[in-house]
Amino acid sequence: MEIYNNTKIAVRNLDLYYGEKQALKDVNMNIKEGKVTALIGPSGCGKSTFIRTLNKMNDLIDNVKIYGEIDLDGEDINKQNVIDLRTKVGMVFQKPNPFPMSIYDNITYGPKIQGIKDKKELDKIVEESLKGAAIWDEVKDRLKSSALGLSGGQQQRLCIARAIAMKPEVILMDEPTSALDPISTGKVEELIEELKGKYTIVIVTHNMQQANRISDDTAFFLNGEVVEFNDTRSIFENPMDKRTEDYINGRFG
Repeated sequence: MEIYNNTKIAVRNLDLYYGEKQALKDVNMNIKEGKVTALIGPSGCGKSTFIRTLNKMNDLIDNVKIYGEIDLDGEDINKQNVIDLRTKVGMVFQKPNPFPMSIYDNITYGPKIQGIKDKKELDKIVEESLKGAAIWDEVKDRLKSSALGLSGGQQQRLCIARAIAMKPEVILMDEPTSALDPISTGKVEELIEELKGKYTIVIVTHNMQQANRISDDTAFFLNGEVVEFNDTRSIFENPMDKRTEDYINGRFG
């Protein structure tokens, strides 16, 4: 498989098994640097399993066997220290999961683990991360308040800020708006547009309109396989595979 200069993550011949059940089958994909790649497909098709292989989250599950290769910046992720890998490849989950502590402490939790102790530097990280996640103006006067007091949409943007605070290169998002109302969803989508370019973003979404709106490339998963992977406009306007066309037109899934 050809690897282009702007490839951030190259996935080759990826197979994944939960016990005897094969959940991913021969997945090949070049994820471009500084772009948004959307993963679409019906429930249980392997999207979330795939995204979790990119920062070795599936390694935490018993009885998982993974074959094939995933390269980040040309280096096999299995040869990289897992803590370093998860610093470079941040993750935002479906349900907002702020830590039960203040807004300030949510953001500084990771940097403190990395050994940053200077208050001025931590203050700067908090401000930059919250600004980066477009939530600074809403929370700057309540940084010492519990993060659990924020609305769902604010909590999700806080979780994105928490990911940004680690200065990642890649941000994985597993259905980041599925638990949010339409207004909060719109704010997160705007934020993804702003983050693009600075970060490589991979997003799992059930919402095809969302994939069409915010992504540069789209992969359509079905039964653990990538049926089609192309630039988003081609996938939605001129799909090569009939199954992709049927899914996009709502005939199944």
